[in-house]
Amino acid sequence: MSEAGDAPAAPPAPRKRRVQGGLATADVVLSAHAGGNAALFPQILALHVPAGSLVADVTFGQGVFWREVPPGRYRLLASDLATGTDCRALPHADASLDALVLDPPYMEGLLRPKPETRGGLGSHAALRRYYDAGGGRAGPGGGRWHQAVLDLYLDAAREARRVLRDHGILIVKCQDEVSANRQELTHVQIVTGLAALGFYARDLFVLMRPNRPGIARLLRQVHARKNHSYFLVFQKVPAGQEVARYRSRGPVPPRAG
Repeated sequence: MSEAGDAPAAPPAPRKRRVQGGLATADVVLSAHAGGNAALFPQILALHVPAGSLVADVTFGQGVFWREVPPGRYRLLASDLATGTDCRALPHADASLDALVLDPPYMEGLLRPKPETRGGLGSHAALRRYYDAGGGRAGPGGGRWHQAVLDLYLDAAREARRVLRDHGILIVKCQDEVSANRQELTHVQIVTGLAALGFYARDLFVLMRPNRPGIARLLRQVHARKNHSYFLVFQKVPAGQEVARYRSRGPVPPRAG
């Protein structure tokens, strides 16, 4: 209480109202798409990988992912089995890359050791010949059936962690499958496995094929036929930090040079 003769206390200054920034828009990158890899992949890069980044696509193949990426936007290191590069043993130095793209065979039929029972033709033919357990080569991780698929992803992710800088981006293409009468949710297994390796699951995209898949022979349908695949985006969590406490942060600016 003020004493007699004291001037009345000034009222407190009004607090400034917080004004939300940004603009109202529907022009955003969505999590589900119908179409092909080439249309979606540039959107993933634009959202998660800054221009000028050093990006290794270690399963480049025919370069379908990159067909609609503006030339020169990234410093691309394209390699695959045709160049002698195994995604499980990369020629890059430790912590030298800003981002890495991985799209290995994701169906167990492509990795069977016996040629007469091995599935798949077309774009995965070279990968199938190299990563199978035939021809005197060890199969991925020593596993069989779907486990061989998962082993391949995990072995490649370990190598990706070695060559990526801290907070670097790993983009993984995968698809769920039914193998040996078991529903295998491959994308869940990869997210769980990579978390144990020190990767934070930053984003997920569902890609649905625009046409209906054909079936040569069908006796009785037990599971829904897969007509979608995934792009999973991971971020390398620095050693000593907990994946469970890691938070999304803005894309790390590319290194110079």
